[in-house]
Formats: sequence, C-alpha cells, structure tokens
Amino acid sequence: MNQPVLTVRDLSVQVATPSGAKMVLEGLSFDLRAGETLCLAGESGSGKSMTALAIMGLLPKPMCRIAGGSVKLGETELVGLSDAGYRQIRTARVAMIFQEPMTSLNPLMTVQQQLSETLLEHGACTRAEAPGRALQLLRDVQLTEPDRRLKQYPHELSGGMRQRVMIAIALACDPEVLIADEPTTALDVTVQAEILDLIRDLQRDHGTAVLMITHDMGVVAEMADRVVILRHGCEVESAPVRDLFAAPQSAYAQELLAAVPRLGSAPPRPAKPQGPTVLKVDDLTVRFDVTGGLLNRVTARVHAVEGVSFDIRAGETLALVGESGCGKSTIGKALLGLVPWQGSVLVNGRQTRGMGPARLKPVRRDIQMVFQDPGASLDSRMTVGDQVAEPLLIHGLASGSELTDRTEHLFRRVGLSPDMMARYPHEFSGGQRQRINIARALSLSPKLIVADESVSALDVSVQAQVLGLLQEIQDEDGLAFLFISHDMAVIEQVADQVMVMRLGQVVEEGARDAVLRDPRHAYTRRLLSAVPVPDPTQLRHERIETESLGSPIWPAGQGPEKLHLNAVAPDHRVAV
Repeated sequence: MNQPVLTVRDLSVQVATPSGAKMVLEGLSFDLRAGETLCLAGESGSGKSMTALAIMGLLPKPMCRIAGGSVKLGETELVGLSDAGYRQIRTARVAMIFQEPMTSLNPLMTVQQQLSETLLEHGACTRAEAPGRALQLLRDVQLTEPDRRLKQYPHELSGGMRQRVMIAIALACDPEVLIADEPTTALDVTVQAEILDLIRDLQRDHGTAVLMITHDMGVVAEMADRVVILRHGCEVESAPVRDLFAAPQSAYAQELLAAVPRLGSAPPRPAKPQGPTVLKVDDLTVRFDVTGGLLNRVTARVHAVEGVSFDIRAGETLALVGESGCGKSTIGKALLGLVPWQGSVLVNGRQTRGMGPARLKPVRRDIQMVFQDPGASLDSRMTVGDQVAEPLLIHGLASGSELTDRTEHLFRRVGLSPDMMARYPHEFSGGQRQRINIARALSLSPKLIVADESVSALDVSVQAQVLGLLQEIQDEDGLAFLFISHDMAVIEQVADQVMVMRLGQVVEEGARDAVLRDPRHAYTRRLLSAVPVPDPTQLRHERIETESLGSPIWPAGQGPEKLHLNAVAPDHRVAV
C-alpha cells in the first residue's frame, strides 16, 4: 500500500478558558493516503475544525496550542514548524477550503487578483502567465462565464460561485492534501451536489488526498472512503464508510445515524381535519428597484416574488422549497411587513395591506417568526429570560410576577430549565439558542409561525430534537407553520403541503406525498435528485449539471412571463 501523505499521531489541542486549560482534542490518530477521502464526522464542538486548524498551523494564538502529538506531511513534521515554514507548505502542499467562502475571500480584491496572488506567492508561474493560469483554474472548477468572473469581486458572486473560487485558490498549486471544512453546509442542495461532484473529479484528476470535515452523514456516505467519528474531542469510532453505515459499533455512532433524516423514509401523512384558515395570501408580489445612471433613476427591478397565492389552515404545515434567491425568505418577511409588498394578505381574516406599524402590532400577535441563525437573532446584551419576556411587555400582556411565571412556563415548554433565564445567549449551544427563539415566538400564543431555515444550522441530533419540539407544539396548540427550507428530507418530515419555488414563482404545489413521491416539474425532480443519500450502497448516479436558473432582475418596464398551474391530480398542481 502506498505511503500516507498525511500522518497524525496522538494529536491533542488545548484551549485557555477562564477556569483553566481545557482539552478540546485528545489523542487523535489517523493516516491519509493519496487519492483517498477521509471524513471527520461529529457534532459541533467535537473537535473536527480544531483538527484542521492544527494541521494548517492556524490555531488562534495564544488561546490555543498543540499540547502533544505529531502531524507529518510526508516526511515534514508540522508540529513546531515556524510561520515561515508554514507559509512555504500552505496551498503549495496542503490547502484548505473553509466553511464560509464570503469571510475567506478578500472583499477588496477581484477574483483574478486573489488567484494571481496565490500563484505568485508560491512561484507557480510568472507575473505574465498569472492571468492565463487564473482563467484556466476557473475553467477547471466549472465556473460559468470565467472571463467575466475574473474581474468581479466576491460580493458579486453567489455562494456556490464563491465556493468554487475558494476551491480554485486551494488547488492553484496542486497540493498533496486538500482539507475541506464543511464546504457545503451553507449551500443549496443542488449547489452542494455540484461542489461534491467537482471535488471528486478534481481528486480523480490530480490524485489529491481529501480530508473532509462535516456533520452531514449524507455527505459522508457520498464522499468518504473511511470515517473517523469524533465526540467531545475524542475518537469514538473509525471504520471504512460501508462498515460504519452497515454496522456502527459505538452507541454514539448509532445515535448519530439514527437521527439523520432520510428522504423517502417518512410514513404517509394522514389527512388532518380541516381547520379554519389562518393565513390567506393572494397574488403576493415583491419587487425591489435597481437604480443607476447619472440621475440615479430606476433602471431595473428585482422580481423577488411574483404573484404567489396560498392558504394555510390551523394545525397545518406548508413548506416552501427552492434554491437561494427563489423568494422563499422574502415571502416570510412580507407576511410580517418587513419588506414592501403588493397583493392581499389576510391573517385570521384581517387584511394587512396598507397597515402601518401601529395597526400591524395586534396582527403580529398572531404571526411570529423563527429565524435561520439562532445566535444572530438574539441580543447578546440581554439575558435570554428578558428576551423571551419582551414581547409580553411590548403588547402589555403581563407584568410583575405573572410575567416571570409565564416566562418560566415558556422555558419549560421548549425543554429548558427556568434557572437558565438569567444567562446570556453566548452561554448556550446552537440548539438551545434556537429553543429560546421558539419560546420567544410562542410567548404571544400566535396562530402561525414562519420558520425560516430554522434548523439548517443545527447538527442532525439537535435538528431532530427541535423538529420534534415544533411537532409537539403544533399538535398541542393547533399552530399553523410556514416552513421555509431547502432540505428536502426535513421537509418530508414536517410538511402537509409543499410549494416549490423558482425565480419568485411557484412551479409545483400540492400535498407532501404527491409532490415528493411523484414530482412532475423538471426543477422539482432536479432538487430531489441532488439530495445526498445517507447510505453508501445507494449513491445518486445522476450528476447534477451546472444550470443557469436565469435571473430575477429585469429591465424597468419588463418582467417574467407569469406561470399558470394546472391540476394533474386532486391535490397536485404543476406549472406549464
């Protein structure tokens, strides 16, 4: 067998905390060979990213340090290597793709400047050759319109495009090892599939060894040759990918795999009794002006949402599905009056069109929102108890001891202890913060909750707990949900009705089983075929080809052709 290109032995990482030094990674060992993909899997805080930063020499000093062990890249020992030594091997021999491409790219430099800088720093080409090499790298990562992209800045690119640029930079000097730290977590399912296909193709062509870090077991099944499961900084299991999925040995690996939502595994959805209509939306339209020219006139418009209509009844969950930019989140914001809109929105029979903030206030008691990022949607300067109680104070529903009692009840309702009320958001995990957001949304006893990607940032086991909590609350209170997500397996778990959106319009809608089991629109089928299957024996065979979805931006006075939905079954409609 060929020699390992990366050898890690007994690696331990220590972090300084107010209460003393804490081990966040302890005694990790593995080998990585040319052309092989090793996945480090586990939940947040398991030590996955710490491993990558330790290998790359990027641990934040003086807070973190390697407390022991060895990391060898070929014959080169990396532990104790000087900064100058690391500069010579980073990108040239070992490169890293980070989780969030926007924060990893320089916003002040064009794509060409950033690629050229990497090539010139490592002497991979001359200054005259750099533009041509940069263009070829963008072609290698299958970026559309590569000549145009070279001249653009990161903010002008979509998330998938930025991640392709990051991969191009990482592969610029043909490294021996590529470390991919959650490279697809923030991406839509189709873009994720494209990026995984791309990494696999580049690995095949260059013989690169890949260390993949992820908490998505579907990605593990699709990409890995071998898997190391981490928990609390310690290895709990290491095995070839097929052995791990077929017969996990450790209790933790069994729990992790059991918590993974699997598309097609949900039981048929029983028909719910028809409750009263909580939300009725007709011809909802949201457009944003794009100005330009000497007089700053409107030159174009973003047609974010174009004539969307739907109803949601009490106790029902409507799922909005689609890729980034399709208008899902914009619909959620429009319902709460957070963006200007046209059309008709009735909340519990009350027309909200034309209402100002004062008149909207009582309506907002009936419709609340749970946002995607549980940390960013909480105020870091307020205790979580005060934040859950705040809506009750604003609406004058409780004060004094009654306010405290109701807040304590809300904490218990979402599975948190009332003695946590005096803490601040940073003292909680991501799953606990999302529970706090749900408690705050429930404080006014709403009739409808808009959940905007509310579990996409959570680990699979925490995700399962939060989804179970939402289902329990819905069953008890008859709450209606508008569930916005791009995760088809999660949608299958929660939805009664599904609406698939593309470029601001609905292309398919109907009962959950009708849309997901018998998709009729090509775009819906494309979304479903891109979902990673958490089973290495049943990998998707169809490649997800890069497809231009078009743009929602139209010149002023023009707009997209309105799609009409035709019934193909009693509760199933498809655009023609």
